[in-house]
Amino acid sequence: MGLELKYQSGQTPIDEDEKEDLKIKSITTQKELDEFEQLNIEKAVEWTIHANFSPEKILTEKFIKEVHKRMYGDIWKWAGEFRRSEKNIGVEWTQIGVSLKCLLDDTKYWIENDIYPPEEIAIRFKHGIVSIHCFPNGNGRHSRLIADIMMEYIFGMDIFTWHQSNMVKADKIRKEYICALRAADNGNISPLIEFAMN
Repeated sequence: MGLELKYQSGQTPIDEDEKEDLKIKSITTQKELDEFEQLNIEKAVEWTIHANFSPEKILTEKFIKEVHKRMYGDIWKWAGEFRRSEKNIGVEWTQIGVSLKCLLDDTKYWIENDIYPPEEIAIRFKHGIVSIHCFPNGNGRHSRLIADIMMEYIFGMDIFTWHQSNMVKADKIRKEYICALRAADNGNISPLIEFAMN
């Protein structure tokens, strides 16, 4: 029996060949997958707490990939590798590297020139990276952790609260998060900043 997944609104389906790269073959349900992924993510968060990242290190493709690998590497063989398939969101997979480089360059410019307040820079970066959709899955949770790392290690500020939710359940908080993302897609970043800070 293979992995049977049920997707919430706003989640990216995993291709059948990507499912083949599941490292723990005993996982067969969405609930089991969510639990194993959450344990792996908690290990990654623990790693960020005990690390000391320089801004120069954070704003690199290598670091973006490393964070994803730390979050999902116990579960998926493709963790930390850019996707090689088209999704219902994101740039064409062949454009991921170029799009990410542009976003990293823009973000460095925003920081160096105080273009936006720190919270807005972190959330603009978070939104940019989730819009590119670098990885087969886990892009939302990955982008939120990256935003938190930016707040702490680039700006020396408290991390975001994200409504104390990992947004895995299809509840009111997740709906609010998806609405805030859609507003950001249409050029209004304020609801996403507000969501992250509550």
